[in-house]
Amino acid sequence: MRTTILLAGLLAATASADCPIALLKNATANYVQAQTVGAASGISAHAANTFTYTENFTPVPILTSTLSIPMTIDHSRSIHDPVLCATFTELIMAKQEHPYVIGTRMVINATEGKISLMESIVTDKGDWAFNATGTLYWNSLESWPPIPLAKQDTRATIQAAGDAYFNRFANVNVSVPFGTPCARLEGGAYTGQRNMTSNTCNLGLPSTLTVTDRRYVIDQEMGVVSIFLGFPGLDRSQGQTPMPDGHMFRVEGGMIRYIHTVSSCVSVGCGMNGTGPPGPS
Repeated sequence: MRTTILLAGLLAATASADCPIALLKNATANYVQAQTVGAASGISAHAANTFTYTENFTPVPILTSTLSIPMTIDHSRSIHDPVLCATFTELIMAKQEHPYVIGTRMVINATEGKISLMESIVTDKGDWAFNATGTLYWNSLESWPPIPLAKQDTRATIQAAGDAYFNRFANVNVSVPFGTPCARLEGGAYTGQRNMTSNTCNLGLPSTLTVTDRRYVIDQEMGVVSIFLGFPGLDRSQGQTPMPDGHMFRVEGGMIRYIHTVSSCVSVGCGMNGTGPPGPS
């Protein structure tokens, strides 16, 4: 687990023009390949003139980063946002000696056609609810096919579903469009195991937390929004200091079907003293 410091404002990068889907898919394919062989230089070759790389919201040299470690990737899922020129990739490495679950957001400079920002949330043993084996297993039971054009929600609807979830953290009167069934994969903990056909994600949420600094990747074809943000109070040893967090929402017919989270802490066990979600690797 890596010590993290949230650098407010550093990561709020946005693109000014649409990007071809082929460019975005090439970027995520290059990323997955680079992580597989541990060739961070493979990403550096595709970096824009102005390039920032972070792990757990802290700038680190990419050539000595986690990206330089070869990994056996058991699962990868990428989404692509041609409007924001951004991508998100979920990686699960459960069977190697050192398990990881990583979520990576990339922003592409539309003019150069190269990566201007790459931010990874890197989690391993001791991070929030970490259990790569459980993450891999429960993920394998889910279905995330592309959504037919006639049934696709608008970008606004998909983003609104994710925003409603986090807006509810500060206001109990906010209605979150949880579908039935709905399953939340939080680290390796899965709500869907209770009832795979009629389970709900409405299992209680915070009511006094304001979540800001949200960064989005929206894939209309997949019905998915990924939101990177700082999560206050996640690591009990850090008080209300926001911790690196990513939530990915699958939205079908305007309703949330799946939620995946990836959350990093400063202290092993997230300051819970063995009483909370952080679990085995």
